[in-house]
Amino acid sequence: MTMEQNAQPIRVAQMMTDMNYGGVEMVVMNYYRHMDRSRVQFDFFALEGSTLPQREEIERLGGRVYVVPKYTHLPQYEQEIGRLFRQNGYQIVHSHMNTLSVLSLWGAKRAGVPNRIAHNHSTVGRGEGAKNVMKYLLRPFAAVYPTRLCACSRTAGSWLYGEKPFRVFNNAIELDRFTYDASKRKAVRQELGLGDELVLGHVGRFCYAKNHEFLLDVMAEVCKQRPDAVLLLIGEGESEAAARRKAEALGLQENVRFLGRQSDPAKFYQAMDAFVLPSRYEGVPVVGVEAQASCLPLICSDKVPKEIGVLPTTKFVSLQAPLKLWADTIICNAEKTIRRDTSAEMRAGGFDIVTEAKKLEEFYFDLLK
Repeated sequence: MTMEQNAQPIRVAQMMTDMNYGGVEMVVMNYYRHMDRSRVQFDFFALEGSTLPQREEIERLGGRVYVVPKYTHLPQYEQEIGRLFRQNGYQIVHSHMNTLSVLSLWGAKRAGVPNRIAHNHSTVGRGEGAKNVMKYLLRPFAAVYPTRLCACSRTAGSWLYGEKPFRVFNNAIELDRFTYDASKRKAVRQELGLGDELVLGHVGRFCYAKNHEFLLDVMAEVCKQRPDAVLLLIGEGESEAAARRKAEALGLQENVRFLGRQSDPAKFYQAMDAFVLPSRYEGVPVVGVEAQASCLPLICSDKVPKEIGVLPTTKFVSLQAPLKLWADTIICNAEKTIRRDTSAEMRAGGFDIVTEAKKLEEFYFDLLK
């Protein structure tokens, strides 16, 4: 490494789709915050229409934000990213667009970027017709334009890349922010007007993949055994109105709290007794990592990759299983789990962002050797 290279941080173009409040944005921002930014800087490419709540922080940390045309306007998208790649002389482009990374990395190759990383954060689930057709059409091209392949889990990597070798970078978090604290639990419960009720939780965008309709059916079953139970739903999205209607139809108005998007969801984990994640498909959900860092029993669907399970209190239940089995599993684990500091196990599982960010930093530098 020359003195000149050491003097200026390397700038890595991080290719995103929409930058709003989603899980992928959260993961990449977690890595960015914990990079040695005197060595590595991130420039973010977001699609037009993004709300970009991260812009101020990115610019404060020394990064840049470029808003580019949507890939549905492919000629304009390719022209603009190609122009910026050449203008900024990037040596590394890291694309987080899942199967759509074909488009960003094609542009990077045409612009002469030598190191092109595809990073998959997702798999596929039934029921999203047009979206799935696109995923399956693009999948055969997933390894054509990248020079290196990465994924958030073995499951996500194998789905997209098949037998080709890839590197896993875990969806790591700042463990200290989520460590269980009995006094915080009491304070948050008081803030919510809760006493000793059984409190279940879910954090996630209201969309097809997260399966809120099923979660509400499970909650109705839980309430048969525990009428005092409360479900905290944090997030917003296109299927929120339908979820509200369903909660009302099931007579759960008093049991379900729609808390909207929260700037600090970490505190709500303290108030919960169990976290329920009945997703139709996932990469490795950050919220599942956060729940375990708070020592919450995590009850997942069988569509969530098993790699998420660091603690013995994480259970997997089939989406085909009777609702009563879901309810029994949730209640049993919520009642018997003794909350404690799980940071040692989570760190050993590879979910400490300080350690993982260092690995990504070294990965970038190894590419430039």
